[in-house]
Amino acid sequence: MPLDHIPDREIVERPDAYQGPNLSPVGLKLVPRELGPGVHALLANIPPKDNNGVIAGRDAAVVIDAGVTPGISAQIQALTAELTDRPLRYVVNTTYHGDHTFGNAAFPADVVIVSSRINKDNMSDLGYEKNVRSGNMYGDEKLLDAVDHWRKPDLVFDGSAEIDLGGRTVQLFHFGPGNGPGDTIAYLPDTRVAWTGNYLCHAGVAHMLLQGGPEPYIASLRRMRERLPELKMIVPGHGPMGDGPAAIATLIGYLERLGAEVADSYAAGRSIEETMTACTNPWADHLDPTLAAAMAAYPVPADRAVQGMLDLCRNLHRLNVLATYRLHQAGAGRPAPGS
Repeated sequence: MPLDHIPDREIVERPDAYQGPNLSPVGLKLVPRELGPGVHALLANIPPKDNNGVIAGRDAAVVIDAGVTPGISAQIQALTAELTDRPLRYVVNTTYHGDHTFGNAAFPADVVIVSSRINKDNMSDLGYEKNVRSGNMYGDEKLLDAVDHWRKPDLVFDGSAEIDLGGRTVQLFHFGPGNGPGDTIAYLPDTRVAWTGNYLCHAGVAHMLLQGGPEPYIASLRRMRERLPELKMIVPGHGPMGDGPAAIATLIGYLERLGAEVADSYAAGRSIEETMTACTNPWADHLDPTLAAAMAAYPVPADRAVQGMLDLCRNLHRLNVLATYRLHQAGAGRPAPGS
């Protein structure tokens, strides 16, 4: 199996004592931030819970991502009505993951759900998806009982598409696999802002290799850099907004080093535990100062926000080492020595 193989489902194995992001909707309040006339990021008050967005044109509005429960979807729709008098016509799903898509069914039937074809193809088993996302609910798993229907995208695309809102066009891109196989980017040229879902977060955040390894992710990021040379800012699915080019460059650098170090460690016959120790951990001591400053700006105690992100990045890095190591094992068709 080649290292650029994309598994049919995301990895469910986790490192020992792993703690992933808390995506429970309890306490989540979306705070609008204006990025231009008719353009708003909807930022979670508690990181790393889900962010969203609202973009309005002359004739219509689009929402970015649907929320994890019908209750969060209702909050998004209420905020949209407060921020614009344009009718809500579209919802874009940046990924198939339930915290971005479980709220689809709570939008009116005449609202068109749009995403990549690959995202739709991955929305096939609601029970399985709810079980996977329950790991991020931290005691609030019962809230997912309200999700009894997984509404799939009504309109899909392969490489790129456009949504005409009247005097304003939202560009949609699928650059290739990243965090998941069908990551969808929503880019607004007149503000040079992109909503990037799980695909790209603030520079210095440890991303998640959930369904594939570093090599295809790096290729996708390079395509994004080539296609969006004017990109200025990103609104990620989780965490603070940030500089787009810096985020791309930092993530490419991290994935290149991760891929090389895991490959060397595996070739040397090291176990997964030994590989965890051998690989460079950019979060061993502290967060990137720019990221730390962004975390300190949240409406929660600054030290808690910074330490919480640092702890999360350490956990995600261990997951990324594990996922990459398992790809090498699968490629060899046998367990690694000492695993």
